[in-house]
Amino acid sequence: MIGAPIGLGLIQLSKFLLAPFSSEMIDQKDLKKDQNQLWQSFSFIVKIIYFHIGLLLIIVTIFQIAGLFITLVWIPVALVSVKSLSTFMNPVDKVCVDKAVADELAARKAKAKVDKAFS
Repeated sequence: MIGAPIGLGLIQLSKFLLAPFSSEMIDQKDLKKDQNQLWQSFSFIVKIIYFHIGLLLIIVTIFQIAGLFITLVWIPVALVSVKSLSTFMNPVDKVCVDKAVADELAARKAKAKVDKAFS
């Protein structure tokens, strides 16, 4: 039960790793999905507990990326690992979406910033 948020986040990470060049990992807040208040507070507690594991995963992955960049054949795998580093630290509130959806969300955020700056 305690690992449920991490498990769901890692399922999203596995979807991303199956198609890394046509998908992106984004925050659930960007999709404006409403979550249960109890689930949000439970996820926050799990993030605190998972922090040390995520930090260890990031350190190991950085060494792995350095090793992959040494060989020319494995550079695409290294690039996928670089893209997934942010998810290792916080897998709980990330969602795997198509690249077009992520680009559209980024464009909307940029438009909102421009509108805010000029109003």
